Amino acid sequence: MTTLTIYKDKGKDKGKTLTDFPEIAKTLSGIGVQLERWKANQPLGKDAGQDEVLAAYKESIEKLNRKYGFQKVDVVGLNPDHPDKDTMRQKFLAEHTHADFEVRFFVEGNGLFYLHVGGKVYTLLCEKGDLISVPANTTHWFDMGSKPYFKCIRFFTTPDGWVGNFTGNEIAKQFPDYDLYTASL
Repeated sequence: MTTLTIYKDKGKDKGKTLTDFPEIAKTLSGIGVQLERWKANQPLGKDAGQDEVLAAYKESIEKLNRKYGFQKVDVVGLNPDHPDKDTMRQKFLAEHTHADFEVRFFVEGNGLFYLHVGGKVYTLLCEKGDLISVPANTTHWFDMGSKPYFKCIRFFTTPDGWVGNFTGNEIAKQFPDYDLYTASL
């Protein structure tokens, strides 16, 4: 279930946790983040590659392309058996920003976005069917857990694709990681 927990960025005090999707979307819109529920009902095999995923969701991709003019679309996904899962996890766990706004459509599994905005950390568990759009230059990080399982379609307005500008802030270490967060739900 899509879940949002809001923390103060200083200290360990846990704020309120939301599980009502419209309430989560409304709360996030207050910090410029768009969250929508899309249909992710195309059958995909566990090992479905980029071409298969993009073909299955061609209609949804074209809808977003018409609206935003994306120059690059790709698929990122991991499963617990991926040999580079630990390296990839560490890369996304560091707080960073993007000059481009970040758009992700979860077509399988889930992952945890942490949005560091206005003295708070918004911890958002995204699930299959969630479409998230994070504004450019928003500090954030992402965790997929020690046994990741997710597939996301990523959209970019530049041909360079994913380019992270790391802040050097080690704030991510102060908050529950994916495994601890999901175990507490």
